[in-house]
Amino acid sequence: MPAVPAPYVFLLQEPIAPLMVRVALDLLGTTEVPGAGNNPRILAWADEVASATGRPYDNWAADFYNADSIPWCGLFMAVVAVRSAQGRPERLPPNKYLAALAWSDWGVSCDRTDICVGDVVVLTRQGGGHVTLAVGVTADGNEFMGLGGNQQDRVNIARFRTDRIYAVRRPPYRERPAGARRVVLTARGPVSEDEA
Repeated sequence: MPAVPAPYVFLLQEPIAPLMVRVALDLLGTTEVPGAGNNPRILAWADEVASATGRPYDNWAADFYNADSIPWCGLFMAVVAVRSAQGRPERLPPNKYLAALAWSDWGVSCDRTDICVGDVVVLTRQGGGHVTLAVGVTADGNEFMGLGGNQQDRVNIARFRTDRIYAVRRPPYRERPAGARRVVLTARGPVSEDEA
């Protein structure tokens, strides 16, 4: 795993951090290949999801997803969900998981003013949507930090405005883990405006 940026090291130091966050951190730094090349690791995620679910759409998605230039935030979230499912079918990704907005029906609905570490946040953007895992919010609640794929063409932690939020979904845990809590962080770096 590449180095976690200093403001987010607390995620590594929490043994009870939500499972999806721990799984996603293992993928931190994964980058798409510029130009005509492709990162085979990203392409393999679609086959991994299809193998885990056996659903017809997921088999289609594995065939469809043949280039890392295709938006892959939903694919990233799907592989994180599959690796975190622990045999529980309700934790598997939603149908049509490649479409970021499909994640707005997954898990348990949460109020956008109560974003906790590990919540799946679905955003709107020009031409579609974006999906990311929350790892913190600013004190004023106007921005949050998300760990996701296809953020500047890689898996990273980026800043987002909360006015772009379409839905906040909590993974379907039996109980809310202690690590799924609101964490206030100081915003650093530019705000992400378009993740396509």
